Amino acid sequence: MELEVRHLRALCAIADAGSLHKAARQLGMSQPSLTTQLRRIENALGAELFSRGRTGCRPTALGRSVLSRARPLVADMAALVTETLAEAARVEGPELRVGSTASRALPGWLRRLRERFPGTDVGLRVDVSANALLREVAGGRLDVAFVHEVEGCPLRVPDGLVRRVLVSREPQFISLAPAHPAAARPVVDLADLARDHWMVDPSVDGEWDGLRRVLTAAGIDPPVLHGDYHTAASLIALGEAVAPCQPTSVPREDLAVRPLRGDPLAVRLTLYARPTTPLAPLHATLTDAYREAARRSPAYRSWLRDGGTAGPCLLPDRP
Repeated sequence: MELEVRHLRALCAIADAGSLHKAARQLGMSQPSLTTQLRRIENALGAELFSRGRTGCRPTALGRSVLSRARPLVADMAALVTETLAEAARVEGPELRVGSTASRALPGWLRRLRERFPGTDVGLRVDVSANALLREVAGGRLDVAFVHEVEGCPLRVPDGLVRRVLVSREPQFISLAPAHPAAARPVVDLADLARDHWMVDPSVDGEWDGLRRVLTAAGIDPPVLHGDYHTAASLIALGEAVAPCQPTSVPREDLAVRPLRGDPLAVRLTLYARPTTPLAPLHATLTDAYREAARRSPAYRSWLRDGGTAGPCLLPDRP
């Protein structure tokens, strides 16, 4: 087996993510496929490159040696691709490459960007990993990234990026079945959910660590299920679980959305770019889109009007 750039990129992703599961998500492949690929690489080299354990994957001594040589090669290849695409863009027309973690403000932001920059090809990449998007910006593969940072779990921001904060502290609400006893109240206490199964996606940077910190501080230890939030929605509707959710979430007939008392869970919403990217118009259009998303959520609209701390600039317009 001959090592190719894709193999080196996979090794770097595993080292950066610290687990095969997270690395597979970042690479857009299944974990079994990545595990098989890693096994083939190690068989070709005749030794283990990562030690696997319950806490994740860590490079062995040989793995660190291989990574020290692989990273420059991967970076050079990424630079080659970036420069080629940039040259093509100069011929074909302007391009704006946008990255984002999940957000209900995203559709409105894209619409406003296309209105603000007519003739510009606005491309989009959505990723569960904010850290992965920041690396893409630093590497020149994205122009801007809109990411959330879980409180108490700092992102690994590459050197040289500039930022504009959209919301310094966005509260995370709770999604639960309408028949849940706590759903009858406008604000939910964590203690009311102590016996519920909590659903969390561990592949989202900081999500599980942030939730665990808050639950521990509240003195409760509920059962936790790990899975993506599409699966969570089905379980919540059946009354089998509860889950943190964005305050811009819109309630459905089978899902209720409520704020948590004291806002113990929160994230910071930020735009990151390289210094050559003008952030002011991107920030202005995103602010308008976020305000629009907030207006569509009854729970968030009430929270903001009652003095929520997200910031006066985000108070939704009166209907």
